[in-house]
Amino acid sequence: MAKLDDAIDRITSDISQTGALTAEASRRYEEMFPGFRAELARVLEQAPTISDAAQAAMMLVDAASRTLRDSFPHQPHCDCRDGCSACCHLFVAVPPGVTSLIADHIRKTFPQNEQQALLERLDQAARIIEQAKTTSEVRARCPLLGADERCTIYDVRPLTCRAFTSSSAPRCHTMVFGDEHQRKDRIDQNPGHFRLHLEATEALQDAARARGLDGRQKGFVHALLDRLAPSQDRAAN
Repeated sequence: MAKLDDAIDRITSDISQTGALTAEASRRYEEMFPGFRAELARVLEQAPTISDAAQAAMMLVDAASRTLRDSFPHQPHCDCRDGCSACCHLFVAVPPGVTSLIADHIRKTFPQNEQQALLERLDQAARIIEQAKTTSEVRARCPLLGADERCTIYDVRPLTCRAFTSSSAPRCHTMVFGDEHQRKDRIDQNPGHFRLHLEATEALQDAARARGLDGRQKGFVHALLDRLAPSQDRAAN
């Protein structure tokens, strides 16, 4: 039975070595995220303003997400595609800096008539959101979604929007536009991609607190409306 014993030794040795390599890879994978967070924190600390910090966070998380997708095999299928806008009807919360970055972008790139039209859409969306009992119930078309179903601020879109991925566009459509039961469905996210965006969001919150600013996340529609047209100005109209 010497040959059998030798075969068992080779098999168990191979499995043991592969297991050790897998455990090491798993350990290093888990270390990526606090490493990303620490590197991001150093960059955000040096940003002149919290708006600059938000832009840096977006750039870093985009680079990290692309590398994750390109470097790791067996990534979950992503069915997101150009012109699919189901998720653009959900409630979006934003960390500090994001709203001011987007507001500055709008002021620089949107003609005055488009800015006014946007304010009207923001006000309409805000009213719809205020009628919902919980944020998970919100179904309101994003005021920044164009007639072609594409984001009009794609390069500076919120981290929440960047984080969302779906393996099934039809399932997203059902979850957003379906009946009351279907709307309770949840869309599985790419875990690594989502985790990077969560780290970036929390890093921005920490960066804001370190500057003596409010570190809480806020509803995007109301925050942008206040940034573009302060409440006292809207009340005067």
